[in-house]
Amino acid sequence: MKNEDIKKLALSLARAENEKDVVKILTKNNLWSDEKSWKQFNDSSGNWSIIGNQQSSADTALVEKIVNAVDAVLMRECLRSGIQPKSLDAPKSISEAQKKYFGIYNGKLSSVDARMRSGLAENIYLVATGGESNYMNPSYSIIDSGEGQTPELFQDTFLSLSKGNKSEVQFVQGKFGMGGTGVFRFGSPDHNLQLIISKRDPEIKLGPQSDKWGVTVIRRIYPTGQMKSSIFNYLAPEGKILSFAASSLLLMPGNNLEAYGGSLKHGTFIKIYEYNIGSGRLKSDATRHLHNRLSLLMPNIALPIKVADIRYKKSPIKTLSGLSVRLDDDKRENLEDNFPSSGELTIDGQKMNYSIYAFKSDKRETYAGNEGIIFIVNGQTHGSLPKNFFGNKLVGMSYLSDSILVLVDCTETSRRMHEGLFMNSRDRLVEGHLKNEIEEQFQEIIKNHLGLRALREKRLREDIENKLQDSKPLADVLENIIKKSPSLSSLFMKGMRIKNPFKLSGVTEQGKFKGKEFPTFLN
Repeated sequence: MKNEDIKKLALSLARAENEKDVVKILTKNNLWSDEKSWKQFNDSSGNWSIIGNQQSSADTALVEKIVNAVDAVLMRECLRSGIQPKSLDAPKSISEAQKKYFGIYNGKLSSVDARMRSGLAENIYLVATGGESNYMNPSYSIIDSGEGQTPELFQDTFLSLSKGNKSEVQFVQGKFGMGGTGVFRFGSPDHNLQLIISKRDPEIKLGPQSDKWGVTVIRRIYPTGQMKSSIFNYLAPEGKILSFAASSLLLMPGNNLEAYGGSLKHGTFIKIYEYNIGSGRLKSDATRHLHNRLSLLMPNIALPIKVADIRYKKSPIKTLSGLSVRLDDDKRENLEDNFPSSGELTIDGQKMNYSIYAFKSDKRETYAGNEGIIFIVNGQTHGSLPKNFFGNKLVGMSYLSDSILVLVDCTETSRRMHEGLFMNSRDRLVEGHLKNEIEEQFQEIIKNHLGLRALREKRLREDIENKLQDSKPLADVLENIIKKSPSLSSLFMKGMRIKNPFKLSGVTEQGKFKGKEFPTFLN
């Protein structure tokens, strides 16, 4: 195929919104049914054993793609400075890279103002396109202006499994080279299609360089005949990734929320067609419920991102900076006084910092769902304990279960502990002694937390008082009946207003009443 033909193919695929259109485009170019045009991941007999063992939910799988985009931008800055990411001169942690390249201190985006965060977020976009109906699965594009890859490097980066390309790079999240494949199972209905377009940053002078864009499509082949499991392959006619030359491509959202009105000069464009993100709420406007969900799954994301939903022209592009920034910005309206409360616990000699957030009534659901205690490594949620943990009899905070959220930063703990506590999919905890010990310590921490105990008693007292207020009409009815009945009026001292039998003001201060089997007097 000629340069212009491949460019036209790439742009057509980028603008397609469903699996059917992608198949039509590839069929028109004689690529879909030609088995010689497709190559299998890793040239192995099967790859479902790896791909099928990734994230168990669509939202956590999508997070891996976003984290890869963040990694690409961090890598870009390191490579632009002429430093090999695996060398001793490279940053030793994500927080060091944040400070060195972007002026972000203490690993917290809250250390820079909202305007600066908005500017940094221009590096990475999550864009929702497709039909407006909440019953339709949207397509998602993850776009970054990071390091990008040459067409020749696709097979060793985007299209590799378990090569661990970033395993020796200390300042990125990705390690195993497989997390990004978790989205495959949630893609378009029949073939789980995904598009990749990428170009190397021309400012990077280290390593392979190219002025060409590479383009490929990944698809799933379900098991038939003697096949034991699904396999995934990618478009590579004659064993090579299609490539074409172009200074830039119209792949970014435009100023007026046009789907493809802005130019991308280098970096990576990934599109997941008809992605089954889950519930109707998550399928709706991405700048609302999905934005909040992703903030929870990336509480301390290393770099902010832009979230745009082209389906809803009324929704402006929104900056996602993670849950910690949201809580810090909104704490006056949503958190109880004297919260968050911070502390430290030690597990097997290693320290973890935690923060306890106590929300005002009915405010927590905006920030978290069923998660109660969230464990974070390098800004990304790696697992959680449910909020019903607080209702455990050994904790005794069931009255506040819908108001407490705990964030635990495990970044500084050893890799060995990470392996013992978290699954490689980074979406759930490993059952074992580490988890058990953490639960035991948090049982004591939450149970004995003076601020939470005081808040529990305050909420309980307020709840009782509110219910007593509701009993006032009953007192009025009884009084009216007694006034109209001469016998009752005489019995209950005619002319004396009956007391509200439910008004128990000050009951919490009184001593325990010890009654007798028979009363000694009747008043």
